[in-house]
Amino acid sequence: MFAASLLSAGVNGQTATPGAIPGKEGLVVLNDRPLNAETPAHLLDDDTTPISRLFVRNNGTPPLDVDPTAWRLSVGGESCVRPTTFSLAELKSRFPHVSYHLQMECGGNGRAEFRPRAPGNQWTTGAVGCPRWTGVRVRDVLAFCGVKTDAVYLGYASADTHLSGDPEKRVISRGVPLHKALEEESLIAFELNGEPLPHLHGAPLRLVCGGWPGSVSGKWLTELLIRDRVHDGAKMGGSSYRVPCAPVAPGTQVADDHMCIIESMPVKSLITFPRSGVSLTGGTRHIVRGHAWAGDQNVSAVHVSTDYGATWQQAELAQPVNRLAWQRWQAPVVFTQRGYHEVWARATDTQGRSQPMLVPGWNPKGYLNNAAHRIAVAVA
Repeated sequence: MFAASLLSAGVNGQTATPGAIPGKEGLVVLNDRPLNAETPAHLLDDDTTPISRLFVRNNGTPPLDVDPTAWRLSVGGESCVRPTTFSLAELKSRFPHVSYHLQMECGGNGRAEFRPRAPGNQWTTGAVGCPRWTGVRVRDVLAFCGVKTDAVYLGYASADTHLSGDPEKRVISRGVPLHKALEEESLIAFELNGEPLPHLHGAPLRLVCGGWPGSVSGKWLTELLIRDRVHDGAKMGGSSYRVPCAPVAPGTQVADDHMCIIESMPVKSLITFPRSGVSLTGGTRHIVRGHAWAGDQNVSAVHVSTDYGATWQQAELAQPVNRLAWQRWQAPVVFTQRGYHEVWARATDTQGRSQPMLVPGWNPKGYLNNAAHRIAVAVA
């Protein structure tokens, strides 16, 4: 049953709805309140993810009628020396502009495969991308405002509103430890692929912290808080973007104080060519390719199997264009027998950690599924 659905479906059992989101044709809409959509794997074949193919993740309702000239970013918190408010023009004129390709993945990417089923958007493989972000470094802005010696965390606040419409309810306000915020690649971004940041992706300002769950890269950024404690904003506690500190059996109820915050994302790979379900000619050399990434680490190897893991061949692997970008891989394959076949891809990071073949580490919210990616092919 699974094999048949994998062979016939556009992306792991889902069929894209063309034109569902203007400018995002081909994406699969998982939810419209709030709006969330993922990208079929074969549409993620570009080295630099186009804006049109970057997944959409919302927790609430985006702000309406955004005026960039009136936008303000406030920097404060218990551990800020000089609380300051910047206009967009001041940020752009006061600090150097930098650009990086930064991989971003939703913490729940792959949730659809967990059993028992975990609540939330049932992402398959497409809540990931690696576009080119341009902005100013967070560390430059924090240096200007001053950071006290007791600072440990950076939190953010955004302008989106709660689905209830209650202005007193914060949609999401997460953050990262100070060391992550101070990395060279952590940005306050205002451009995406050389264009002004699109509304769906956080215009006019957003935080970008590559390699960690996308929830730490707050959109419609209005405030940065330098904290003397772990940030305690919305969706920092309970089971939100947290997993059991120790492994649990599937279906286990886990107390909040036994949950740990997700930080660097695990090693993972994606087959972007050919498309799952394609028909290929037997006895002919075919190229299989895709991307691999590993949170804060680099990928050291990618292996491909066409016989259900009985044997593996090492793929050619490119270096990332910069730290925290994904890496292109490709491998030649030949099918000598007609019929149904699968291609599996498994990445290994620089710490020696490889993708598991099965869905790993069940957790109440279905985070961090980095099982090896599989596609189906029909060989004639």
